[in-house]
Amino acid sequence: MRRTGVATVAAALVAGTLWAGTPAVHAEDGAGGRASAAGLGVDLDTVTIPQLQARMTKGSLTSKALTSAYLRRIDTVDPKVNAVLRTDPTALRQAAASDERHRAGRALGPLDGIPVLLKDNVDTRGMPTTAGSLALAGSPPDADAPLVQRLRKAGAVILGKTNLSEWANFRAAKPTSGWSAVGGQTHNPYVLDRNPCGSSAGSGAALAASLAQVAIGTETDGSIVCPAGMNGVVGLKPSLGVVSQSGVVPISAEQDTAGPMARNVVDTALTLAVLSGGDGARPAVSQGLPDARPRPGGLRGKRIGLWRLPELGPDVDAVMTRTARKLRTAGAEVVEVTPPYQKRLAELEFPALLSEFHRDIDAYLGTRKGPRDLAGLIEFNRTHPAEQTCFAGQELFEQALAAPPTTDPAYRAMRAELKDLSRRSIDETLAAHDLDAIAAPTNPPAWTTDCKRGDNDVIPSSTPAAVAGYPSLSVPAGFVKELPVGVLLTAGDHQDARLLSLGAAVEQRLRAWRAPRYLPTIDSGSTR
Repeated sequence: MRRTGVATVAAALVAGTLWAGTPAVHAEDGAGGRASAAGLGVDLDTVTIPQLQARMTKGSLTSKALTSAYLRRIDTVDPKVNAVLRTDPTALRQAAASDERHRAGRALGPLDGIPVLLKDNVDTRGMPTTAGSLALAGSPPDADAPLVQRLRKAGAVILGKTNLSEWANFRAAKPTSGWSAVGGQTHNPYVLDRNPCGSSAGSGAALAASLAQVAIGTETDGSIVCPAGMNGVVGLKPSLGVVSQSGVVPISAEQDTAGPMARNVVDTALTLAVLSGGDGARPAVSQGLPDARPRPGGLRGKRIGLWRLPELGPDVDAVMTRTARKLRTAGAEVVEVTPPYQKRLAELEFPALLSEFHRDIDAYLGTRKGPRDLAGLIEFNRTHPAEQTCFAGQELFEQALAAPPTTDPAYRAMRAELKDLSRRSIDETLAAHDLDAIAAPTNPPAWTTDCKRGDNDVIPSSTPAAVAGYPSLSVPAGFVKELPVGVLLTAGDHQDARLLSLGAAVEQRLRAWRAPRYLPTIDSGSTR
């Protein structure tokens, strides 16, 4: 296996993007403005990285102008959304250095000069990295996480940090996604009283509001793909090991991964090509590179299994029915499937994560100033009222503290069964129906944010790939009223490149994205 799998797909997608262009759709910024920046000559909502690089190469656009445009949008739009915790004071200097490289013909690659937001659980030198908790707000990390090192080496402009669900939603039994003691509540740009979902809530909402070109999220189970689906953008949870886990606040080394989020698949693929590998991480690859290249009629002959998940409601099911019809019209064969072993996976996953969290958070806290272990973190929360302003509970912390260690034979048997059943649930479904991928709804329509009630997020589609360590990709599929719904594509182990290729074809066929309108609320009774 070679790393050229994702690079080959990205190159093919770049060629297609530059040839085809993008639809001329604009987003309102909440004050009646547009996401197209005055004097920039590009629509920030729809422009892709290849199109930006083409302009930079010609000299008709600079990274400094692009970065300034995004900083202005953060100033004017983010007060409604509250997705960005802080901007990097060196961002314009980073952009100016990129412009020098472009002028000298020494650009470092497709991400050179491209503004990127980082979820605030990714260690970033010189900037606070808090996981949303006041316990880590005092001193920045000493060094960049390896994935940030790779972004810098590729010339990306680190624009700032996004809000997240505190401790990646692994603190309270009934948390509220998108809330942290450090950043407050992030809102869904489509309807502001609705939730942005998942721990990468700020990254998803920031992209929907066109506050950066790409963002980095992290996932243990659903925390990249659900915010992508609920905010109408693209999110890839890579295969486990494709992106280094080092320097990222953990839940479980058995499932955690960072991954790229963007407004389109080509930008997602280009970002993964930069993130993958390094620090012992396994590169993103695909077997058989010719099969990974997008071709005209890219859905023709593809076999896709539709996992409906009726528990997400009839409106979501109607979106999936329309999605299946469009894929069939494009030449794909769509068959209905139900991956096995889901009940058992649901029974086993949470207890395993408790043991793993205790092990992994203790190791991480040992690298930072503040509480030195999980017991210290629990005591910190008890004595800091600001940590209790949305929800007071830390039941998951307390359960993790009491959980069996990862050396316990019962835990080891549990994780082994999880790994086996999760992989079989995907592998057996793919093999039984000769499928290229499984498609399922990524998310229900966004629920109303309510600290007293907490989340309403029983969303089983992300679990098989999350537990198995296989890739999954959310692409916009449609809407229920004003609220986006994504389609989640899942493929086999380390088939990230092929999944991105298929996702690009699905994206092109569905063309489901539309700009947010920053509505304050909507009537909950009717749908469309």
